[in-house]
Amino acid sequence: MLGTYSEFDSQRWVDEPNKSVERTEFARDRARVMHSSALRRLGVKTQVMEAGQEDFPRTRLTHSLEVAQVGRELGSALGCDPDLVDTACLSHDLGHPPFGHNGETALNELAKDIGGFEGNAQSFRLLTRLEPKAVSPSSGPRPGQTIGLNLTRASLDAASKYPWTKQPGEVKFGVYEDDADVFAWVREGVTGTTSCFEAQVMDWSDDVSYCVHDVEDAVFAGHVNIDILKSSTGRSEVVEVAQKWYGSDFAKAELDAALIRVSTLPSWPASFDGTMRSLGELKNLTSTLIGRFCVAAQQATQAEYGKRPLTRYEASLIVPDEARYEVTALKALAARFVMNRAGADEMYARQRQQIQDLVEFLNQDSEANLDRFHTELWLEATTPAAKFRVVIDQVAALTDVSLVQWHQRSCT
Repeated sequence: MLGTYSEFDSQRWVDEPNKSVERTEFARDRARVMHSSALRRLGVKTQVMEAGQEDFPRTRLTHSLEVAQVGRELGSALGCDPDLVDTACLSHDLGHPPFGHNGETALNELAKDIGGFEGNAQSFRLLTRLEPKAVSPSSGPRPGQTIGLNLTRASLDAASKYPWTKQPGEVKFGVYEDDADVFAWVREGVTGTTSCFEAQVMDWSDDVSYCVHDVEDAVFAGHVNIDILKSSTGRSEVVEVAQKWYGSDFAKAELDAALIRVSTLPSWPASFDGTMRSLGELKNLTSTLIGRFCVAAQQATQAEYGKRPLTRYEASLIVPDEARYEVTALKALAARFVMNRAGADEMYARQRQQIQDLVEFLNQDSEANLDRFHTELWLEATTPAAKFRVVIDQVAALTDVSLVQWHQRSCT
């Protein structure tokens, strides 16, 4: 183990003896996530482009694996336990439903009367309730019920990007009221809503990975012309999306400057035609950008805190403004030419309708139509709200492909 972690950090909600004296508790956590069915399902869930349609673009699973690789190295360089950061990165998107953020929007609207739906809160729910692994004893919390993977306190905290319940006016949150009991245990001794250091490393690794890889996928698919940033008009479209999606706090002039900086790097390809050479140049760009953004954060953080191991609540990750602007600008580049591409609105509307149809169908006769696992949870639920939450859980667990299949069987 790198850094300094206490017995408190490695505690589980329900104690389980470690079967191997050679394996740390955090390595054990990583193995549990790696072998989970929730992680496997991410292989057929949308990252940016619809899963199951093409071979090249990332899925939510390959994205998570790439985030874990980036986070593991950055965390190690700063003194975090690499397995702990790896676990958080692998876990961070487990709760995302079919069709990516579009599916998240649809489920949030359908679940508005029971506390909404949020992918990060759903990830926490999977880790602590829905992923079958551990059962609480009669003397433990939630007697006789499943408690998910029963990860350590530090791993659950590191996987919590938004460590708070839903607040008025807040779009993002990381835990449903139903799961507040285990969340309070995870955050014992912590005041406020600050994320632990490992969660901050995970969050930056996520931003870095998806801004770079989404652009790579978009260029390969032909949605982004590699020359687009040479045009002031092209850049202005991206800047407009950046301010709309990520906040007007990002200044137009600095976003434009960020786009110019990255597009004039020596590794920025002169063109892309799908040949072996151009694919190699594109991949070299992704490597260069990931290194650029991670080294910037590492150096800035160590300049502030020194090169001692940094863990838990001993430090905050320092990301220079220049790097944050460049990452935001690249996220907006993919958003403008992939998420907002011609024809996307029709596809998004169809997806949301499929989700709505299926939720309504399952809710009409849940006992007959849910799968066996969710039927059991539905029968155990004691209120209409709790039962409807199980229906939402069922649909959120489906992949892009299985949701369409369920919809075809049940709603057409």
